[in-house]
Amino acid sequence: MKISRVVAAVNLFLFLGVTHTLGQSSNSAPASKAPAELKNLKITILSTMLADEGIGEWGFAALVEADGHKTLYDTGARPNTVLENARELHVDLSDVQDVILSHHHGDHTTGLMTLRRELSRTNPAALSRAHISPGIFLSRHAGAGETEQNPMIAMKKEFEATGGTFIVHDKPEEMLPGAWLTGPVPRAYPEKNWTTGFKIAKGSDWVEDNLPEDQALIFNTPRGLVLLTGCGHAGIINILQYARQIVRPVPVQAAIGGFHLFAATDEQLDWTAEKLREFQTAQILGAHCTGIETVYKLRQRLGLNRRTCVVGTVGAIYDLKDGILTGRIAR
Repeated sequence: MKISRVVAAVNLFLFLGVTHTLGQSSNSAPASKAPAELKNLKITILSTMLADEGIGEWGFAALVEADGHKTLYDTGARPNTVLENARELHVDLSDVQDVILSHHHGDHTTGLMTLRRELSRTNPAALSRAHISPGIFLSRHAGAGETEQNPMIAMKKEFEATGGTFIVHDKPEEMLPGAWLTGPVPRAYPEKNWTTGFKIAKGSDWVEDNLPEDQALIFNTPRGLVLLTGCGHAGIINILQYARQIVRPVPVQAAIGGFHLFAATDEQLDWTAEKLREFQTAQILGAHCTGIETVYKLRQRLGLNRRTCVVGTVGAIYDLKDGILTGRIAR
């Protein structure tokens, strides 16, 4: 009788223990899903300073083709540059519905209205969705002057009058599987990759304009992360660190676009190169405000070569399979 009671108690104990374990298992959070990876990625520069075909200018724009989706990133400095360069390079923009504006500066936004009006003649949806980050419409002044310095304020009404819409991204968002728009980038490191002397409205005060709306595109690929940035005013290292947080902490396969390092000191470049080395950056296509001398110095400091670290030109291409192909003048 006593033995039977002991056996029963042991069985009850084991049953309760198993039930508790099963309960823990059923309530535990599932393993996080691995982020999607792009299989095909091609980026073509349509606006930058250096050109041996097309028109060079102080500006930036690039067409992104990712797994069958096309997006225009920035629109150049002058009304017609991107439109004319696309035609000369035989790049079709008429089926591009989405345009991303990295920040408010005119050398990245001025071509928007020309492109929207011209391309909508054949496709009403062309460039009808503009993706922006909070702060792009805030008032800006140069120093103590009262002249408005933000062209996006007037452009907002013009763009919306054509039927276009602005989509605001206040946090990272996956635009399509494997392609992320950062939204505003946290400034973990004190990179000051912007021109000083401009003020931005913050409530009733005017403070230094550090381009809070600056945003970049991050692509997740089997080979690592690929960065596309217009000026990198948030700081290329801040952007890459953030990308590794929101997507995954893997090597940087390529950094493409403007990094606003043309006036950087040797000390700043040493620090930047060291961080790029930590991120195992394999390729650099430095265009626009990166600076030609800066590209050469980064190449030397990172141990890259004339194929893997080059100056971006109009028509330069980064392809996930074939790497970088830039203009003859920059090879």
